[in-house]
Amino acid sequence: KIALTGQISRLLPLSMIALAVITIQAINVRLMIFHAGRLESSIPYDIRKEAFAKLQSMPLAYYDQTPVGWLLARMTSDSRRLGETLSWNVVDLFWSLAMMILTMVFMLLLNVRLALLVLATVPVLVVVSILFQKKILYNFRKVRKYNSHVTAGFNEGIGGAKTIKSLSIEDAVHQEFQGATESMREFSVRAATVSAVYTPIVLLLGAIAAGLVLWRGGARMESGLADSIGYGTMVAFISYAVQFFEPVKQFARVFTELNYAQASAERVISIIDMEAGIRDNEIVEQTYGKMLSSKRDQWPEFAGNIEFRDVTFRYKDGENILEHFNLLVKAGEKIAIVGETGSGKSTLVNLACRFYEPTEGSILVDGVDYRERPLLWMYANLGYVLQEPHLFSGTVKENIAYGRTEIDMATIIKATNIVNAHDFIMQMDEGYDTQVGERGSRLSTGQKQLISFARAILSDPGMFVLDEATSSVDTETEHLIQKAMANALRGRTSFIIAHRLSTIRSADRILVIEKGRIVEEGNQHELLQKKGRYWRLYTNQFMREQVVGQAGPSDVASAPLATPDTNAVIS
Repeated sequence: KIALTGQISRLLPLSMIALAVITIQAINVRLMIFHAGRLESSIPYDIRKEAFAKLQSMPLAYYDQTPVGWLLARMTSDSRRLGETLSWNVVDLFWSLAMMILTMVFMLLLNVRLALLVLATVPVLVVVSILFQKKILYNFRKVRKYNSHVTAGFNEGIGGAKTIKSLSIEDAVHQEFQGATESMREFSVRAATVSAVYTPIVLLLGAIAAGLVLWRGGARMESGLADSIGYGTMVAFISYAVQFFEPVKQFARVFTELNYAQASAERVISIIDMEAGIRDNEIVEQTYGKMLSSKRDQWPEFAGNIEFRDVTFRYKDGENILEHFNLLVKAGEKIAIVGETGSGKSTLVNLACRFYEPTEGSILVDGVDYRERPLLWMYANLGYVLQEPHLFSGTVKENIAYGRTEIDMATIIKATNIVNAHDFIMQMDEGYDTQVGERGSRLSTGQKQLISFARAILSDPGMFVLDEATSSVDTETEHLIQKAMANALRGRTSFIIAHRLSTIRSADRILVIEKGRIVEEGNQHELLQKKGRYWRLYTNQFMREQVVGQAGPSDVASAPLATPDTNAVIS
């Protein structure tokens, strides 16, 4: 029009306006990219931080029931997927919505009737989107579910490689893993198939809208009526109608991604919203602070008196493991617990440590129900050494001082001397700077036990728990660990779950547990004099050890338990 009328002078201001619009657009794009990038990094960071804090507050029972792969998938791939979607895809969504609204405004300004004709297709689009959303979300939920199985398969396949190979079950494990990956692929294909149908429907609706504009607009152009539209308006309107559905195509893609992200969000939120089965009550939190912001200066002293008062315990929907159980342990007393597998030994100790809480009754620590004290106070006064101690990737020094950066080298060496670990550490090529490998793979079981003892000693706990601490080591290493135990347990309340009865000779009291009940109680001399259940256990194990000394490994494996001889052992 400017060219036809000769108004060339108007080009400059129009050019300036166009330049200003492009500049503003460029600035907005830059800001969107910057903030989207920050959002992409911040969302997984915040989610993982929150989820990890929640996991630290969960009780031991939660980890007994929850696969590691299930948690890893949520902490890694799910949180990453959520960050990507809530950054770039949300930006695309708002950009598309803004373009649709702006385009519709221009169409309404050009011709209200034709604009309403285009808008008539929007309800159809909404209904179609809702229908497809349900199908897409269902498939993506399945994808995320099987992704957890795949992650768990990787984790267990690598972590249990020795066991898998020793059992020669590579084929079975591979088939199981292949089944999980196949299921994940199947539901991914289903989700892609549904999305592939949804996007063409959106395009079809756009074509229908453009066709309606051509039909009704063309009729108006030829009508010659007062409200007829011109050729230029018609061309502009068709252009806007097509442009209106361009963002809809983008919206369709984002819509699919949002469904995928929703499945991830549900899984991540399921961790953050978990209620810890064992947690401090409000009064305890007000008095002593929360788990990650504890008021340690207000903690009471820990003497170590433990009392089970009419305690009944059962796992969820299970039978009673302990029933009306009573036990009084004095501060500094060394208690050994023996019994057959499944008798309730570990449950008893887990209750004493507050890894579990009584279903009925109460457990008192220094005369106070331990539910009236902060969990962290209980755990901070607990030294726990497992049959298979867990070491973290890093050096020997880092494992001993784990999580306590303020501890100096002299304190670490003092702890290792107490448990007779210093000498073997110094014999290593790099001493305390020796890398232990993943889960302590470069160390023997006995070495890991002694490092675990040293780590526990650094906390100066008021109570020690040793769970089958010598059952997986040779006799020489057992003697070293027994010396470490004697030093570590001196003056501390101690619970020792023992497989080798030779490790509990010095216990102040031995409890023989059967079906959650104490059937015998006393020190070793008293129990052997009774010639009851403990005497039979001790005699059988003593005789088996005699067989070990006289026979080869194949003979020992098939050796029968000895029949107790009343004159055999007690002297």
